[in-house]
Parts: sequence; C-alpha cells; structure tokens
Amino acid sequence: MAMKMSVEQPLWRALLAYRVLTCGYAVALYVHAYGELRHPLPGGVYMAVLTGWTLATLGRVKNAERCTRGFLAADLTVAVGGILLTGLVDSPARIQAGAFTLPSIWTAGSVLAYAVKGGWRWAAVASSLVAAADLIERGTPSRDTLHNLVLVWIASIAIGYVVEVARASERTLARALQIEAATRERERLARDIHDGVLQVLAMVQHRGSQAGGEAAELGRLAGEQQAALRTLISGAPPPRPPAGDTTGPPHDLRTLLNPLTSARITLSAPGTPVLLAPAAAAELAAAVAAALDNVRKHAGERAQAWILVEDEPDAVLVTVRDDGPGIAEGRLAAAADEGRLGVAQSIRGRLRDLGGSAELVSVPGQGTEVELRLPKEAAAARAGARGGAGLPARTEELSEAKGGSTR
Repeated sequence: MAMKMSVEQPLWRALLAYRVLTCGYAVALYVHAYGELRHPLPGGVYMAVLTGWTLATLGRVKNAERCTRGFLAADLTVAVGGILLTGLVDSPARIQAGAFTLPSIWTAGSVLAYAVKGGWRWAAVASSLVAAADLIERGTPSRDTLHNLVLVWIASIAIGYVVEVARASERTLARALQIEAATRERERLARDIHDGVLQVLAMVQHRGSQAGGEAAELGRLAGEQQAALRTLISGAPPPRPPAGDTTGPPHDLRTLLNPLTSARITLSAPGTPVLLAPAAAAELAAAVAAALDNVRKHAGERAQAWILVEDEPDAVLVTVRDDGPGIAEGRLAAAADEGRLGVAQSIRGRLRDLGGSAELVSVPGQGTEVELRLPKEAAAARAGARGGAGLPARTEELSEAKGGSTR
C-alpha cells in the first residue's frame, strides 16, 4: 500500500477547509454590498455558481489523485471569471476605492490547489493568471492591489516548493525503507545459512581431514564450498581500488578480505559493511594477506587460520589467528637482523603509516595471533595524504624478492 505523505495530506485537508470558509466569506461580502452594486443580479448568479461549485467539488480537493488537471483548469476559470465579472457588477468608484472582487479571497484557494498538486511552477502560472485578471479588473493598479498580488504569488510558490521537497523526502524515505528491508532479509538468510549449511560443511571438512583417504578429498571440497558460500552471502567483491584512489567512495573491507579465504582460512565479519577509505582498506587487506602468508610458510599447508573483523565506533579491529606451532622467542628480532622484514614492514609498517598499530602474540605450541587496529579518523586522513595503493600481489612474491620468509 502506498505510504501517505506526512506533509501533503494535511495541506489537502487545510485547502478543503479554506475553500468552504472563503466561499462563505465571499457570499457574506456580496450580501453586505448588495445595495451598492451597479448590477447586483449577475453578481448573485455568480455567487450561486461559486457556492454550488465549491460544495460539488469537495471530494476533488481531498488528495492529489482526485485533483486532476481538468478540475484545476475549471476551478481557475471560475476564479478568473469572477474577477473579470466584478467590473460589470460593481461600480468604478467602488473598484477604485479597493472593493473586493466577487470571489474575494476564495481565489487564493484555487491557486493553492495548483501549488499542492503540481509544485511551485504550476503555482507560478496560476498566480500570474490571477494577477493579470486583477490588473484588468482594476484598470490602474494601486499599491494595495500590487501588494495582495505579490503576497499570493509568493505564498503559492513557497507552498509549492515545500510540497516538492516533501515528495522528494518521501521518495528518499521509501528507497531507504526498501534497502533496509532487503538488508534485513539478506542478514536473516545469512544467519540461516551460517547456522545450518556452513556448519555442516565445516563439520564435513573436519571429519574428512581426520578420516583421510577419499574422505579427506571430500572434506577438502566441502571446505572450498564453505569458503565460496561465505563469499556469496557477504556480497561479491568490487574491483580493487587502483593506485592513487583516495577520492572514491569508501570500500567495504569485507569484500577485500573475502578473496583471501579458502578451505583452511575462515572469515568472520559483521553483517553490515565495514567502510574505510579506499587506500586504507587496501593497505589493511594487504597486511592481513601478509599475516596469512606467514601462516602458510611457517605453520604449514594444513594449518587452520581465522580472520575476525570487528567494526568498533572509532576503529576497525582485524585479528588473524592460526593453530600452528607459534613463533620461537627471539625469532622476529633475528629475522629483522637477517633482512627479512615481513612483520616489521608488510604488517606493522602498513598499520603505522595509516596511524594504526599491529600487535603480535605467539606462544610456542599454541599458534600465533596478529591484532591489527586501525583508527577510522587517522586512516582517512593518512590514506588521503599518502595517495593509497591497491591490494598488492600475494606476499609470497614480496618474500621471494627479499630472498626469504616474510617473518
């Protein structure tokens, strides 16, 4: 069912009341001035037509659907006709003295109907026609006449503009509600898949790895399908940000991390986008890729790794954990002395350049955990100043260029 506007509908109700009240007011003015009119009979006929028209068209000014263009044209004709008829009914002396026209302020209701129905452009046309009729009826425009015409013209255009803004706001709200509904449905499906299909695939992968033989191959395939399904329900990854892309829209970090997953690498991320500046998102994803390459090189091909993304109010926190043998005490310092700066440069260096930090915790025999923390404000500022870069090639290529392991 179409959503009713919160601004337009009260305007229609107010217009309906205005037309009825001003019709009564116009009739009262005619009765009061009856004895002073030059030809009161034609004026009486017009007032009867005006009253009948107002009452007969009450249903026409209840909403925009019923207020058709044909009705608006006829309504404006009644108003303009009454203004021009005033010159025949009333005396020149009374007209020059500023006497009201036959429809009086009822005419403004006709103009306002144009404003509510069609916006400020329609209101400008209708009020201009009324102004022309008033000037013809007066013969020589007076200060009061011009004042009233300008007042009606400005008021009708202002109301028309307000209606246009209200309609635009309604369309925007409707789109936002549709997006919210679609997002909620997608999150619901993602939860259902996570609670059912993904857990079954994870169990098949685990049991297959334990059983060995043909079951191991089945487990491997289940793991690949699990990774593919996680990517699907998280959304297809967009194109990588090109080098120097610092002015584009924010990128969803999840879509940059999805390609890094596999049968042995699991990604856990919020159900809503984790937005970062393009360069910052690319650098953070590259640091995660470097940490995963360290897992592959030092924990072995069969090691499991987990990526956890947390979107905090002021920072993005990414944790990479593995179940490998851990790092021996002093190994990182020795690697740096030997010129292998994978952790120092590919991970910590990237985060440091973006205003973030990287902490590495490793216990021999219990795996390694790398915690990457990136403040959002600092990331946006430093990524823009740095110029950014796309997600680089896999860090095994970097390590080969350096002649050894990235750790």
